[in-house]
Amino acid sequence: MIIAGITIPDSKIAREVTELIKDTESELLFHHSTRVYLFGALAGIRKGLKFDPELLYIGAMFHDIGLTQAYRHSMERFEVDGANAARDFMRRHQIPQDSIDLVWDAIALHTTPGIPQHKKPEVALVTAGVEMDVVGLGFSEFTPEQREQVIAMHPRGNHFKENIIQAFADGMKHRPETTFGTLNADILERMDPTYKRVNFCSVILESNWQD
Repeated sequence: MIIAGITIPDSKIAREVTELIKDTESELLFHHSTRVYLFGALAGIRKGLKFDPELLYIGAMFHDIGLTQAYRHSMERFEVDGANAARDFMRRHQIPQDSIDLVWDAIALHTTPGIPQHKKPEVALVTAGVEMDVVGLGFSEFTPEQREQVIAMHPRGNHFKENIIQAFADGMKHRPETTFGTLNADILERMDPTYKRVNFCSVILESNWQD
């Protein structure tokens, strides 16, 4: 399938990824993840980057799986859960370790602004796709036709902004400590009245060092 000039990977492993994510994630997250791939690939082409579409697809599709019901027991950061899930999936398919490491980084770093764009293209483009779809970063760099074609095939639905914030909160509210030092703290600060943000200066000043 081609959307906005971007081909959705159709290899055996890509089809398995699609079915796994479709069966595991909500419709909201499935469409979001697919849009992340499409916007990431469009950004990569516009910037003249050479990237592996299949690795970008795996990274984009797995990047939010850590928010799903299957990880409600986890005390890891949800990004790490997603990276580990992709790693395990790729190992079962005997994908080379360097490719696994690339996808792991792409998923684990996608909520850490300022770093991914300095990494390899697949890492940078997963984050670029997330930033475009969630906060509209680079919105005007995509043509209206590109945006419309992506949304037509993978709709945002009504109230996407509020719904994606809720999905983030649902996936993290049982492990609030994992948001320390990340932009995820903003989610729980807004959505959970019992959440208390940890201040890094307080951590330093309250350490055991006597100086």
